[in-house]
Amino acid sequence: MSTRRTDWITRAETAADIPAVREIVLAAFETPLEADLVDALRADASWIDGLSVVATDPRHGTRPVAHALLTRCHIDDTPALCLAPVAVLPEYQRTGAGSAVVRAVLLAAEGMGEHFVTVLGHPDYYPRFGFTRASAHGIRLTIDVPDEAMMALALDAGRPLPSGTVRYAAPFGI
Repeated sequence: MSTRRTDWITRAETAADIPAVREIVLAAFETPLEADLVDALRADASWIDGLSVVATDPRHGTRPVAHALLTRCHIDDTPALCLAPVAVLPEYQRTGAGSAVVRAVLLAAEGMGEHFVTVLGHPDYYPRFGFTRASAHGIRLTIDVPDEAMMALALDAGRPLPSGTVRYAAPFGI
């Protein structure tokens, strides 16, 4: 059983991290689709430098063990960000590494003046970061997904989430 920790070192991905990020994403998911998505997003206009974040284990050097990515999307015509994927090496899952990279990438986005983030993910995981059901704000997708899995977050409490349809970057294929 893994132990939750709080000593993760988080930082923006560097070019040297790209192979390690691919390894993390390949290990965390059943198919290579998500790793291929990260590679495609890296080459897409939706990529925003500084919003691909890794966590390293200070006990074991500088090798990344977790990764979170935010890329540009839109809610109708309003710029927003899409959180996907979030991945952690299996041996580091349930240790807090995933939470550390999610918090770090959201903080980085807020620091860049971004206002809104969407995520299609596990409804028991993402609410801990402030995500709420997107449909409650009139946010929807063009595909059918479980209502509780589509969530959104306003990074600035003074700016309410816009309503509309999420338009993802082309590599998502949605």
